[in-house]
Amino acid sequence: MVREQTTDLHVNTRKTDVFDIFNFKYYIGPNPYLDTAAIVFDFALTEHQDPLPMEDYVHTISDFYPQLAEQTYELYADLFARVVSEVNKLDISLYFNLYSINSYHSYVKIAIQALHEHTAKSVVYLVWDWFENISKERYFPLEERLIKLQDQFRKSVYGGPTVYALWQTAYQQGIPTFYLWEEGLMQYGYGKKQLRGIGTTFDVDSHLDSEFTTRKDDCKEFLNRLGFPVPKGDIVTSERQALAVAQEIGYPVVIKPVSGHKGIGVTPNIKDSRKLKSAYELAVSAIPKDLSVRVIVEESIWGKDFRLLCVNGKFVAATERRPPSIVGDGYSTIEELIARENNQPQRRDTPTSSMSKIVIDRAMERYLYGQRLDLDSVIEKNRIIYLSDVANISSGGVSINATDKIHPDNIILAEEIAQNFRLTCLGIDVIAKNIAHSWRYGNFAVLEINAAPGIFMHVNPVIGKSVDVPHYILSQFFPSAEDARIPIITFNRITKMALLHTIAYLLSEYPKLKIGGVSREGSFLNLAQRFFHEDYNRNVQSLLRHPQLDLFIAEYSGDILESMGMVYKGSNIVVLDHPTAAEMVLLRDAIDGSIVITRQKQNVSIRHKGVVQHLIVRSDVEFCNLYLERISQFILMSLDVCYPPT
Repeated sequence: MVREQTTDLHVNTRKTDVFDIFNFKYYIGPNPYLDTAAIVFDFALTEHQDPLPMEDYVHTISDFYPQLAEQTYELYADLFARVVSEVNKLDISLYFNLYSINSYHSYVKIAIQALHEHTAKSVVYLVWDWFENISKERYFPLEERLIKLQDQFRKSVYGGPTVYALWQTAYQQGIPTFYLWEEGLMQYGYGKKQLRGIGTTFDVDSHLDSEFTTRKDDCKEFLNRLGFPVPKGDIVTSERQALAVAQEIGYPVVIKPVSGHKGIGVTPNIKDSRKLKSAYELAVSAIPKDLSVRVIVEESIWGKDFRLLCVNGKFVAATERRPPSIVGDGYSTIEELIARENNQPQRRDTPTSSMSKIVIDRAMERYLYGQRLDLDSVIEKNRIIYLSDVANISSGGVSINATDKIHPDNIILAEEIAQNFRLTCLGIDVIAKNIAHSWRYGNFAVLEINAAPGIFMHVNPVIGKSVDVPHYILSQFFPSAEDARIPIITFNRITKMALLHTIAYLLSEYPKLKIGGVSREGSFLNLAQRFFHEDYNRNVQSLLRHPQLDLFIAEYSGDILESMGMVYKGSNIVVLDHPTAAEMVLLRDAIDGSIVITRQKQNVSIRHKGVVQHLIVRSDVEFCNLYLERISQFILMSLDVCYPPT
C-alpha cells in the first residue's frame, strides 16, 4: 500500500482544508496519462487538518452515487479520482469513463477523461469543495452545483444535442474527431479522409441547396411543381393582403414568416379575421429587422405533426411531435405547473435530455387566451391543457418515435423529395391524419423542408425506441474507423534534415503523394516549408486538416508529450530512436497491425503483427535507410491502388 503524505506545496489550499489540488493541465488528445483528451492535476493531503476515516467520505458520497460504495479504496486519491470521474458525467450520462492515478513522493497525479476544459476543471473544484464540506460535516448543495455545470457544458461548443450525439458516436466508433476553433467546425477523420461540418451540415453539402431550403415560399412552389402535396397559399407583405388570401383559400389558415425557423412566429388553425390579425403581427415580430416583411398564409390541414428524416436520400426515421402540455392538480396556476414540469429531470435542457424546457412567450399567452385561460388560471385536477398549437421540440414539445408506423408510400415520398437536394441530411415536416396511411388518399401535406435538421428527437424520443441516427450519418462517410484515417508515422525524434530526406525519398517513389511533416524544427507540406506556430500541436492539426493530405509524419518527443500531449490517436508506424521512459508511451499509440521500430545503441528491433525481428545498425544513415525501406513497403501495401510507385 502506498502511503499518502502531506505536502508543503499548498498551491490552492486554504488553512482549513484537508486536501489540495494543483498543477492543472488540459490535454486536447492522447498524453502520458490517458490515450484521450484529459484534465490532469495533482492531489495531496495538507498539513492543516487530518482527514476523516475513508468510510465517512464513502458513506456520504454513496448517498448520491451508490455504486461507489461497492468498491474499496486504498488512498484518498483513489476515492477522489473515482468521484471526479463519476461527477464528470454531470448526471446526464456523458460518455466519460476513463481515469488514471500515478503516485509520487508527496502527491498523486490524477488524469480524468474530458472534452470541454472549463467544465472539466469546474468538476474537479466541485468535488474538492464536496470533500472539504464532508470533512467539516457541512451540507453541500451537490444537485444545485451539478445543474450549473450542466448549463455550462450545454453552452459549450460540444453541448448541443446534435453535435454531442455525433461526437459521442464518433468516439465510440473510433473515428478521430476534433474541433476547429477558427472555423467553428467539427472535423471527423484526417487529411483526405476528413469530413468537416457543424451539426448535420457538412462540407460536402451544396450550400446553394441549403440556402434554398430557407426560402420557404420558393421551396413550396418547387415541391408543388414536382407534384408533391403542399398546402394552398401565398406570400403577403401586409395585413390587408393576408386577409384577402385567407378569404380566397378559406379558413382555417396558417400564418408563418418566410424566414422563420423552430416554429417561431407560426400560428396554425386560424379560424377568423380577428385571430388572423394578431397572428400576422406575431409573424412579423419574428422576422429579423434586416429582412423585409414576407409572410406565408396557407390553408390549415388538420392532423398530427411529423418530422421525416432522410440521410443521403434515404429514409431513416419518423417522429411525431406534440405540443407541450400540463396536467392540472386543482390548486396550482398554469405558470406554477409549467415551472414544476420544467424541473423534471428529462427537461433539464442538456445534450442528453429527451425534452427541452417549456418556453413561456407571447404565442403561448395568446393560445391560452383563445381557451379563455391565462398563466394565473388554476386548472382542475387531471385536466390536460395544451400550451401551444405548434409542436416545436425546442420549445418544450414531446417527441414520439413513428419510424415503424409510417406507410411505405410516405417513405417513398420523403426519399423522392430528399433526392432532389445535394444535402446529407434533410428534415421533411409533414402533417397527416395518420402516418400509417398513404399520402395518396388525402389528409396529408408537406409543410416545409429543413437543411441541417436536429436529430436528437430521433435519438432520444420521449416515447418509443431510439433510432441511431448519428451512426447512420457517420457510416455514410466512414463504414469503419479505418476509413477515417490516413497513414501516420510517429517519431520520438527526427531532425529537420532527416524529415525532409524522408519526405523527398517517399516522393521519389510516389510523386503523386501529398505528405505532411512536423518536427520541432519546422512544418512541411511535401518539401515546402509552412508557417510554424509556437503552439506545436497547432502545426499538427493544421496539416491533418489539409483535405488533400495522403500521409502524415510527426515528431513527438518526451517534452512535447508532457507539455502538450498529442493531437491524433493511432500511428501506423512508430519509430523510437533511443527513447526515454516518457517516450515509450508512443507504443500505446500504435494501432493494430502497426510497425514499431526501436533503436537502443546498435540494437534495432522491428515488431509487426506479433513477430519481432532483431538487427544491428552501426550508423544513423544505416538506421535511416532501414526505416525508409519499411515505410516505403508499408505505402506500397496501403496506397498502391491510387498511387503506384514510379
